[in-house]
Amino acid sequence: MIQSMLVASDGSKGGEKALAAALDLARTLGARLDMVCVEELPNFPTSIDEVVEEELEEAHRFAGLVEKAAAQAGGVPFRAHILKGHPVAAIVDFIKVQGYDLLVVGFMGHSALYDRIIGSTTDRLVKFAPCKVLVVK
Repeated sequence: MIQSMLVASDGSKGGEKALAAALDLARTLGARLDMVCVEELPNFPTSIDEVVEEELEEAHRFAGLVEKAAAQAGGVPFRAHILKGHPVAAIVDFIKVQGYDLLVVGFMGHSALYDRIIGSTTDRLVKFAPCKVLVVK
């Protein structure tokens, strides 16, 4: 039985669709829904100021997303979490610690060449998440 769900969102169209589907499912199942957003820090920051600037920019971007998601949640028990790091590693580690039953993610359409060479965050989450994964198109 699914009692706790996590939806990953970056504010994209795919993330919006994933949130809508997760809210519908949480209402139907009477499950708790948490949302996670991941702040990606620069790979090779040139200064501490660059890191601070990036963190402020991401926090501001996600604040609106979190506020909108909380309003959409209505009566669904809802919490939002903002993590730092690489999205796949951060989300997988968070799931392991928190013990979610289901991860809901949006599908991001890329070209076949992109997917073969680089792969996608969604593909890697499906592969590495320690729980069931629902991919929403």
